[in-house]
Formats: sequence, structure tokens, C-alpha cells
Amino acid sequence: MSELSIPPGLLPSDGRFGCGPSKVRQDAVRALADRAVSYLGTSHRQAGVRDVVKRVRQGLGELFLLPEGYEVMLGNGGTTAFWDAATFCLIEHKSQHVAFGEFSSKFARCVESAPHLDSPIVITAEPGTCAEPVARTDIDTYALTHNETSTGVTMPVRRPVDSSGHAAEGIVLVDATSGAGGLHVEPSEFDVYYFAPQKCFGSDGGLWLALVSRAAIERVERTARWTPPFLDLKIALENSRLDQTYNTPALATLFLLAEQVEWFNANGGLDFAASRSDRSAEILYGWAERSEFASPFVTKPDERSHVVATIDFDKSVDALAVASVLRTNGVIDVEPYRKLGRNQLRVAMFPAIESADIEALTGCIDWLVERI
Repeated sequence: MSELSIPPGLLPSDGRFGCGPSKVRQDAVRALADRAVSYLGTSHRQAGVRDVVKRVRQGLGELFLLPEGYEVMLGNGGTTAFWDAATFCLIEHKSQHVAFGEFSSKFARCVESAPHLDSPIVITAEPGTCAEPVARTDIDTYALTHNETSTGVTMPVRRPVDSSGHAAEGIVLVDATSGAGGLHVEPSEFDVYYFAPQKCFGSDGGLWLALVSRAAIERVERTARWTPPFLDLKIALENSRLDQTYNTPALATLFLLAEQVEWFNANGGLDFAASRSDRSAEILYGWAERSEFASPFVTKPDERSHVVATIDFDKSVDALAVASVLRTNGVIDVEPYRKLGRNQLRVAMFPAIESADIEALTGCIDWLVERI
């Protein structure tokens, strides 16, 4: 099977379908190359780099139509570091987590191991499904996940409400690592919407970004417990307002992120970006529903992610074998999430990925399965 050569006419124009690091647009790479001599290898405390951080912060404010009082923060370490920062600086005593996959569960485990916090309430759902948060008077922080990267499930971003229809008083944190920039969201429904740039934003990892409300900022500012400086969100906020990070960032990551944000905004903002993912999802899920050997893993259409698709294969078809042959033909990173352990493919549908390439991918899979 490894010797099968897919006809060139069937192959996508770009074979990168990974869920992170994701496809980086060539226009952004060329722009970085054009600026390399004056930008790369320069101080992140000086105007050249701080101007790029300013582009990112202002661009994200425009992209998400942030209300007055919301700010854009950033720091090094990626989403994993932000989970730790949140345990020090955002959760006061007790949090509630909706866990429905590997990554939504990881934040809950961080909190469970924090000795200064009460044991969290964790609401779980089986992989491939979702659950809802529940308003409680003893909860000061609600932790949601906009898009579960491991399973391809998306959940609505809404503040929990009690039985009387009143919004919960706690702040709402949303892990949007793989959803931000490709899924619609209403800022009034969250207090912290945090993500990394190696998914929808077509850049590299190692950076976290957070859209924070006035309520979240006040929570950060009044936190009195000892916090490691690297994880101290007060320090991150102070530096973000100066258009810089506390410690040295990856300059190429910042630049590629700025280019992607401005590409979104120049073409219509979040509506433009999300519509590209919507079209890819329509193509991929439509193909799977018509297929004789494939089907969407997530059974409820309204819970199917439009940025990460998980497609189950019939037991007569070895999905890993298909992924392996695709890789030898330059179509890469469609293997399933390792811990899920299913006979499936996982395909990114981030805005930078052309919907025509998603369609070409389905044609390649059909061609291979016929021959396998």
C-alpha cells in the first residue's frame, strides 16, 4: 500500500491538514522573509517588535468586536501555561469544569492538584458528546472549552444560568485554543477567552493570548496569593499594556500571528474566517454522511466542530493505513488523536485551509480505499 501513488490531479494544492501546528499561509511567510533583516534577531522591548504586538492586540480587538473594558493579554508558554496561571490568578476558591475530551479534562486536573483551591466540580461527557455547565452559588469560576481538539466536538459559549434564568455570578473562562478565529463567539458571554496561535491563526506555538473582561481584570488585580512571576497574570497584564511580553517571545510567531489576524480583518473579520471553516465542514461532513465506509464520529450535527473533524471508518478499512499512504503522497497529519483509540481520521478545517483542498482530500481517500 505504501507504494500507491495518488494521481497528481487528485491531490490538494496544499497537503497540510494537521490540527496544530497547522498550515501557515505562504503570503505570511513571504511577508516575514521580507522583514527578516530588520525584525528577526531584534529586541522585544524596542519599537520594531512592540509594533507587531500592538498589531496583534488591536487586530484581535477588531476581529472579536471586543466591548469597551475588554483587553487583550498575551504571554509565553501556550495554553498549558495559561491553565497554571489561571489556577493562581483567576480561580478564587472553587471552579466548575465541563470536560468532554482530553484537553478540556487537563485543565480540570490542573485545578484538582492545586493545594490552595477547593476541589473543583467536574461535569463530564463521553467523547464525541458534550455537556452543559450548571449555575451554582458556591462556584466563582466556570471553565468551558469552545472546541475539543481531541474529539471534534464544539460547545456553545454561554454564561451558565440558574433555574430563574439569571446568569451565574462567577467569571467564565473559555479554552478556545483550536476554536478562536474559526468559530463565532459573542464576547458578552465570556470573561476570559484564551487560545494559542498554532491553530486557526496559522502561526507557531509557545504563546498564549487572552481576551479578558473588566470582571476578569478585577479578579486578576485583587489576587493576593503568591504566584510564580512567569504565571502571574498581573505581570502579564502590565506588560501587555506596554505591547510586550514578560520574557522573550518567539518573534516569528508574533509576526505570523499579526499577518493572519490582519488577513481576517481585511476580508471581513470573524464572519469571513468562520465562513471558510463552515464551507470546509459542509464538504467534509457531507462526504462522510454519503460514504459507504465513513461517518462523522460526532453524531449530533450541532455539536460537530467546524474547525476539527473526526471521521470514523468502517472496520473493513484501516484508517491508519489510509493516513500512512496519504502521508507518502504529501497529504499529512490526518491521523486520529492517539488517546482516543478509534479507527478514524482527524482533519483540521482551519480558515487558512482551502475548502477546495478539503474536497480534494475526500477524493484522495475514496481513491485509496478503492485500491486498499
